[in-house]
Amino acid sequence: MKDSLSTGDNPIKIIGRLQAELPHIIGKGVIQLGLISAAVALPAVFHIAGMPVRWILPMHLPVILAGLIYGWRSGLVIGLCVPLINWLLTGFPLAPVLPAMMIELAVYGGLSGWLNQKSSWRMTAALGVALIVGRICFLGTILLTGGHNGSFGHYAIVAMTPGIAAMFGQVLIIPLVFKWFRSKQ
Repeated sequence: MKDSLSTGDNPIKIIGRLQAELPHIIGKGVIQLGLISAAVALPAVFHIAGMPVRWILPMHLPVILAGLIYGWRSGLVIGLCVPLINWLLTGFPLAPVLPAMMIELAVYGGLSGWLNQKSSWRMTAALGVALIVGRICFLGTILLTGGHNGSFGHYAIVAMTPGIAAMFGQVLIIPLVFKWFRSKQ
């Protein structure tokens, strides 16, 4: 569309192209809303069921998928917004952790999408780097905002240890979900 406008195409041609692309644009929007909904609903369901949310990290999966499927911008925006939406609707994540989770998930979605699309890295390597950098950003934000009690070292161990298993699971599961999604398009 951008090229059409810059080359001076006939407005009728532009409208025709827009009509042809509209179902695809709407479909992408619906799926992205579905990923946002899943990122809000999954943690709520896990909390209600009494499952260990910090060991599973259910909000992370849809955010990372958004970045991988729709690119770094989508992953970044969805990652930034989902913790805030979740907090407004459910009160989770807790307020002291909210800024750190917003940054962490924005890094997950943005960096995984960027590394996967802009580099020759394998998806698992892109995911691994994004997850590590996201966790570092989480801890850095917690440190800067004072969103922890007691010593920072103790907080870092307590906060990071449960998510290690989930990170390995995500590196294994997300490429499979991504390939399945691509096969359906």
